[in-house]
Amino acid sequence: MKIDDLNWAILEELQANARISFSELGRKIGLTSPAVAERVKKMEDAGIINSYKTNLSHQKTGYQLRAIITLRAFMGRLKAFLETVKSFKEVVNCYRITGNENIIMEVVLQDQAHLEKLIDKLITYGETRTHIILSNVVEDAPIKKKLNTGN
Repeated sequence: MKIDDLNWAILEELQANARISFSELGRKIGLTSPAVAERVKKMEDAGIINSYKTNLSHQKTGYQLRAIITLRAFMGRLKAFLETVKSFKEVVNCYRITGNENIIMEVVLQDQAHLEKLIDKLITYGETRTHIILSNVVEDAPIKKKLNTGN
C-alpha cells in the first residue's frame, strides 16, 4: 500500500494522539470523517498501523527504577532465554541485537532489591550489564515521512 501525503498526515496526527476522533482528524487534514475512517481502516488492514496503546507512568504505577539491561547469552542458553523472557513482568521491551551482546531489555523495577532479584534470574542465561535510566531524552518519537533523496 502506498502511503501518500494524506495518509502521512493521518499517521502523524494518530501518533500524537491515538484517541483523536475521525471528525477532528478530518478537520485538521481537510477530509471528511468517513474518508478518514476508510483510510485508517486500509492502513490497519495493510499492517501499517499495528495497534493503539496507552502510555503509563512507571513511577506513578509503583516502579521507581527503570533500566536498560544487556545480556550476552552463554553458549546454548539463548533459546531458553528467548522462551522465558516473555514471562518476566519487569521487561517492557526486549530486542535481539547484533554485536557482543545478544539481547537488550528495558525493564521497570520497584527498587534496587527488585533489580538484584531480576539480575539473579538473568545471570543463569548469560553475562549482564545494567544501565540505570536517569531521564528520557527522546521517547516514542513519531515515525516521519521519509525524504525523497532522488534514489
